[in-house]
Amino acid sequence: MNTINQTLKQYYGYTSFRPGQQGIIEAIMSGRDVMGIMPTGGGKSLCYQIPAVEMDGLTLVISPLISLMKDQVDGLLSMGIRAGFLTSQLSLDQQNEIIRQAIRSEIDLLYVSPERLENDYFLSRLSQMNINLIAVDEAHCISQWGHDFRPSYQAIPKVRAYCSTYPPFAAFTATATQKVREDIAEKLELDDPYAFTASFDRPNLTFSIVHPKKKQQKLLDLLKDKESSVIYCNTRKNVERVHAFLKKKGYGVGYYHAGLTPEERTRYQEDFLYDKTPIIVATNAFGMGIDKSNVRRVIHYNMPLDMESYYQEAGRAGRDGAPAEAVLFYSSQDIITNNLLIEQGNHPHAKKNLNTIISYCKTGQCLRKIILDYFDETPQFETCDNCSNCNGETELVDVTKACQKILSCIYRMNQQYGMGLVTDVLRGKDNARIRAQGFDDLSTYGIMKESADQEIKDIIALMVSEQFLHVGGDQYPILKFTEKSVDLLHARSQLLMTRHQKAERTNTKQAAVEEYDETLFEQLRALRKDIAAEIGKPPFVVFTDKALMSMAAVFPQTPADFLSVHGVGEAKLEKYGEDFLELITDYLANKS
Repeated sequence: MNTINQTLKQYYGYTSFRPGQQGIIEAIMSGRDVMGIMPTGGGKSLCYQIPAVEMDGLTLVISPLISLMKDQVDGLLSMGIRAGFLTSQLSLDQQNEIIRQAIRSEIDLLYVSPERLENDYFLSRLSQMNINLIAVDEAHCISQWGHDFRPSYQAIPKVRAYCSTYPPFAAFTATATQKVREDIAEKLELDDPYAFTASFDRPNLTFSIVHPKKKQQKLLDLLKDKESSVIYCNTRKNVERVHAFLKKKGYGVGYYHAGLTPEERTRYQEDFLYDKTPIIVATNAFGMGIDKSNVRRVIHYNMPLDMESYYQEAGRAGRDGAPAEAVLFYSSQDIITNNLLIEQGNHPHAKKNLNTIISYCKTGQCLRKIILDYFDETPQFETCDNCSNCNGETELVDVTKACQKILSCIYRMNQQYGMGLVTDVLRGKDNARIRAQGFDDLSTYGIMKESADQEIKDIIALMVSEQFLHVGGDQYPILKFTEKSVDLLHARSQLLMTRHQKAERTNTKQAAVEEYDETLFEQLRALRKDIAAEIGKPPFVVFTDKALMSMAAVFPQTPADFLSVHGVGEAKLEKYGEDFLELITDYLANKS
């Protein structure tokens, strides 16, 4: 039997495990239940795939989305690992053939959705399979404390009883607080699990909070290089608006939200996966099942509702370990909109979750440190030198006096209007609505005329997030006092606001993990795309960006050299080595 290190090199092309992987693999192979909390890009899949290859029998993998199953199986097959999946998109004959292969132990991994576990025919066949492990991906979906609860996950615990082998469970997720971890273990009925929580730190990701005056212009600045990027918006309407804007500007861009037909969603998603369109604009309905490793940038055009969703979505950048960016656009309007959405919903923890992400947006501390603190991890640094706060300068400004003026104006407007009109009155604008309501006669009319609209709106948004104001109203966001308002009005409380001193950072090409020849890298990318088109697979299934960067840094010219490249295993050497080695050799000959 191969050692797990030999399997790691032979199939994956890696020479060493990431922290925690080996311990999890050994625990699984000894028959223990396992829970692994590892951030996106941290190597969760490898933790159950290697035992599946090493052990006799079949590993059953429960995965939430068809696209994720397909991507994982494509990747495994490209490495020479036997795998299959069952989905409703397969014909009945195809499904039955996969089940027969599983019973005959002709595949090592079988991917199914949690809904499949409610299928009596499938459950009846489980006892005929030699199941060595049940791996649960995106395990946070079983917890109502998690950010993406899926009722179908409740069917998972009973599955073990249908298996004649009574296999261990291995639960994996990218983001989970201590509360969610405890809930996962309880709901899945894990028996004294071997638990590992990886560092949530992603050193290759640059985290940035930007406060653009014009979001669309900032977007163009960030997308100048047209690298693979995901842009998240909070509503379908915003998705379509941003998509139309970028398309008009000549970008290759698709979009994705729940209002599209299944055929449209599949088409846009596959165009993105196959690098036909480098950019996709989407709601949070997109992404959990996307195993695309070469996303160089994730942009949140609107502020998300909680830290867990944000970090999981941001973590879809740079899964290959090469440098990538996570950029969050912060605006006062998003705070008002999100508060109104929460008022209209009924999630018990929504307000607390939103305030956490608002605090992240307006902190002057290291952004990476704030993230790690949230996930109960003690950072080994005070500053990371790789986030917008550490790379720029911020200052805390006392805005208490401005708050008093704003509160006085809201009071005199009888707490019946929203941020826009309140701001107009404070600025002393002359328009028909203000005159019709007589607001130009108020003592607060024009008392902040020296301030910019956006500055006033930012302060109002901060007051909302700190509960000095409340957003009410059935249809429109109306600003109302809270029990804390009077203390601020009379300066018994103080409010400080973080203000960025430096101009917004425009996108720059970041240095890679190692210096590499960018011209060769682009030629390697073109070759990868051609090969991927020939075999009908996404380009990252052939090689990751990081593997191409490594090739462009070390210039391998023999099969042995090629095997030393990060992410090159024996199967990929055999399939693609000749073409890539020929390109590199020709490039060097022409260069000399």
